[in-house]
Amino acid sequence: MDEVLNFLKDNQPFYIATVDGNMPKVRPFGFMMNYEGKLYFCTSNQKDVYKQLKANPHFEISAATQTGEWLRLKGEAVFNTNKQSKQAALNAAPFLSRMYSVDDSVFEVFYIQNAEAVFCNMKGERKIIQF
Repeated sequence: MDEVLNFLKDNQPFYIATVDGNMPKVRPFGFMMNYEGKLYFCTSNQKDVYKQLKANPHFEISAATQTGEWLRLKGEAVFNTNKQSKQAALNAAPFLSRMYSVDDSVFEVFYIQNAEAVFCNMKGERKIIQF
């Protein structure tokens, strides 16, 4: 998981894809953290991405380097929003405190389960990590 986390940190923004009905929806994300040994993300429960993940927890992330390597990460969103996970997110990324607080009702934190990361490059090489 650390290799995935570091790749995402080094190649921001990364893009998260969800499903809205039968249509894919993609948007940039910039926050991720290792919390309790899991790869976490966050959003607002006022956003479409939250509603889409609640309706269908399957999502995929894509990120690429400037030199032709990329990552495709897929899995399922599991929401684990509580004061401790919110505080961990705020500690990991202080910029989030401009949008969220531990006590607000819109800040949501989720992790990826059943994750499969595929690292690829322009030579056709692939490396798969599951966690």
